[in-house]
Amino acid sequence: MKNYTILLLTLFLASCSTSTETTTPAKSLEHYQSESMKTLGLPFSDAVIVDDIIYLSGQIGNLPGTLDLAPGGLQAEAKQAIENMKAILEANGSSLDDVIKVTVMMADIGEWGEFNQEYIKYFTAEKKPARSAFGTSGLALGARLEIECIALKRK
Repeated sequence: MKNYTILLLTLFLASCSTSTETTTPAKSLEHYQSESMKTLGLPFSDAVIVDDIIYLSGQIGNLPGTLDLAPGGLQAEAKQAIENMKAILEANGSSLDDVIKVTVMMADIGEWGEFNQEYIKYFTAEKKPARSAFGTSGLALGARLEIECIALKRK
């Protein structure tokens, strides 16, 4: 009986001294803003990188370093917005192939088909990210669309 009590006491003490806490590694956090965006003085980052995930702010079809929208309507704005996304991703060790999720906001959801004509030039059948879209009552600078994404940082 004495040996049994000692064994139970030993097991109990061993379980009390074993830590049940798990340590999680510190997360890295970086805010990225391109030089051309810094000159505009806008109150947000182009992207925020947490470890190996890049969160892009919404991109409209503005010409780089300006608040001017690409001329030519929805498809021209869509092309420029995706090119803006591409530039930010590449500046941060990623690419359009690494995009995980896309959210599209449109001033007129009725232009969805026209938007897709441009979108499929960049996101092929083999590498389609998850995607959501919705119509809005207005976007910054009178843009026809705004696109944001989440991507994996490879480099």
